[in-house]
Amino acid sequence: MINRKEILKAYEDLNFLNSPDGRIIRILSEFLQPQANFKRHKIVDTIVFFGSARLKSKKESMAEYNKLKKSDPKSVKNFAEELRRIQRQVDMSKYYEDAVELSKRLTKWSHSLDTEGQRFIVCTGGGPGIMEAANKGAKLAGGKSIGLNISIPFEQFVNKYVPRDLSFEFHYFFMRKFWFAYLAKSLIVFPGGFGTMDEFLEILTLIQTGKIKKKMLLLVYDEKYWGKIINFKALTDNGMISESDSKIFSFCNTVDEAFDMITKFFEKTYLSKKEEKKLEEPILHLE
Repeated sequence: MINRKEILKAYEDLNFLNSPDGRIIRILSEFLQPQANFKRHKIVDTIVFFGSARLKSKKESMAEYNKLKKSDPKSVKNFAEELRRIQRQVDMSKYYEDAVELSKRLTKWSHSLDTEGQRFIVCTGGGPGIMEAANKGAKLAGGKSIGLNISIPFEQFVNKYVPRDLSFEFHYFFMRKFWFAYLAKSLIVFPGGFGTMDEFLEILTLIQTGKIKKKMLLLVYDEKYWGKIINFKALTDNGMISESDSKIFSFCNTVDEAFDMITKFFEKTYLSKKEEKKLEEPILHLE
């Protein structure tokens, strides 16, 4: 006779849940678990920060630079090349510091609002670099922020500024991207590499194709940097995108400029009495 206590219920069977046949359950879990958590915390919408995971703070970058300068050049392999790399890292650290400051100012601003629920919460990928900077800025302002982490072999770990109750670990990139896009009312794209471009261009495509219908402010931070990476004008000149497509996003070059553009957009678009009435159940309805 079979002992019933030895038979696992389907939802207790880890071998099944982690098998190809259990994939749909895992995918649904990455939708339902964050949704339940956002509802519990009364998160209405977010401001998403995209950007490189490789950027470091000015303090950390300068520490590395000073350490190298004090070392014997003969003891360091390719000293001149390593010095150039760290000098570049020091220069690029300005974006980390800008992300900290912008996040801090936006968090203080959102806390000053007299609204239902948690409005315009800073959200990042939860890892190092620009993500860490934005989460740090929110914490310095006395607020909480969200970290949507992804399990990958390198670079990605949950930074210390993401509160435990708003830290999420995703296996599926597309579910992580869903939560980036679904709650966002504004996205700021700081300098970054493949991952940043992937996230930026996918949001552009979703807006261009009408899959994202809500009003969303998409800001690209530092026109000079991104102009070197992507020739946006050439896309229009060669007929690859229409003139109107180039207006889906806007450039900004300073923290002051970004802060003013975001807050004015929210005040006009989402904080009027008319718009406030539409937010009775903000995160539970899918279009």
